[in-house]
Amino acid sequence: MKTIDLVIRDKEGLHARPAGVFNKAAKSFESKITMCKDGKTADMKKIFGMMGLAIKCGDTVTVTCEGPDEDAAIAELDRIFHEM
Repeated sequence: MKTIDLVIRDKEGLHARPAGVFNKAAKSFESKITMCKDGKTADMKKIFGMMGLAIKCGDTVTVTCEGPDEDAAIAELDRIFHEM
C-alpha cells in the first residue's frame, strides 16, 4: 500500500475538471485507489464519490493505492497533481 498527502491549491477546491482528470488516471490502473478527507473515503474511480468529499482550497487529502501497480499509480497521481 502506498499513500501520499496532498494539499489542494486550486482556489475552487476539487471541482469537476480536476476530479475528472484524477478519475481518468485512476481508472487506468488495476489497483484500488481512494481519496480520504476528514475520515471520509471515496473511490477515485467514481467521480461523484470524490466530489462528495466537498474538498476546498487548503484541505489536505490522503490518496491511497493498493494493488499490483500501486507504485506506478501513486507516482502518476502525484505527477498529475503537481502539474495542475
